[in-house]
Amino acid sequence: MRQTETTETRSVRLLKVGEQMRHVLSEVLQRGDVHDETLARHLVSVTEVRMSPDLRHATVFVKPLLGKDEAAVLKALRTNTAYLQREVAARVKMKYAAKLKFLADESFDEGSHIDKLLRDPKVAQDLRDGE
Repeated sequence: MRQTETTETRSVRLLKVGEQMRHVLSEVLQRGDVHDETLARHLVSVTEVRMSPDLRHATVFVKPLLGKDEAAVLKALRTNTAYLQREVAARVKMKYAAKLKFLADESFDEGSHIDKLLRDPKVAQDLRDGE
């Protein structure tokens, strides 16, 4: 008898599958399995993989080390998407091979921007006045 799937168990499953895919992609990129000059010259962090509810689509957030040549790295990843999809499909056991979509992870930039704003002398003064 099959248990009914709740939204909570579904979201846990999405997170688990996303994390498995993140590990596989990180390993493939780290080992240099992708034969691409741009990817060979850059260390790429796979920061997060978000799965669609039906597990057929995965949005992969990446960040090149130090944020260098981000556009070139994204282009190289998109060029090699078919290879990366095959590698993930072979290593992550799922009914369907998920289609990968690569995006730049902007969360680091947002965090740096917020930190910079908080260090602004005017904001720091307002924070001290409020204490």
